[in-house]
Amino acid sequence: MKLKFLAIVLVSLFVGCAYAQPSGSGEPTAAGMWEQIYPDGRVGGWFLIFQHNDVYEGAIAKMFLKPGDNPNPICTHCVGDQKNQPTLGLVIIKGMQRDGLVYQNGSILDPRDGNVYHAKLTLSADGQKLIVRGYLGIELLGQNQVWKRLPNDVLPLDQMPANLVPFWLTLSKPQDGMTGSGPSQTGSIKSWHLRH
Repeated sequence: MKLKFLAIVLVSLFVGCAYAQPSGSGEPTAAGMWEQIYPDGRVGGWFLIFQHNDVYEGAIAKMFLKPGDNPNPICTHCVGDQKNQPTLGLVIIKGMQRDGLVYQNGSILDPRDGNVYHAKLTLSADGQKLIVRGYLGIELLGQNQVWKRLPNDVLPLDQMPANLVPFWLTLSKPQDGMTGSGPSQTGSIKSWHLRH
């Protein structure tokens, strides 16, 4: 009887420990560089997603402008401290809370018109695709974009917007499901610090 009771206790402890593990354990994260591609095949931009103050945020790391576009656009329609800020380096994804491969309860900004939408990000199991969904009110009323993972070293240090460099440097080694060898040191860290 005592052995049976001991076996039940041990099984209960084992199950309890299994459920106590963090949901994100061993899974890739959305942190890294991402490419937005429009349905016509045109690249919309490159985005850096990073963890900041226990939530995930995303910013415009590189723009692919059309001929004739303003080479230094600013967010004229943004509000608050983002009004009239340069679009390059602008944090457009804010407050995303991670639950395994899903990131939610945050927002996404469209810098073209200043509109802010609820957002949900869903990472593929291999960490190579990110479904970005912006929506009004309820998730059903939204639109998906599929972003493709880029190597973390795709953008040299001297081409990264200055406000994103501290977050980008934390990607010094690949995470599970990520490719790339970390940020390129073109335009060395020392010279970047001297300039900023």
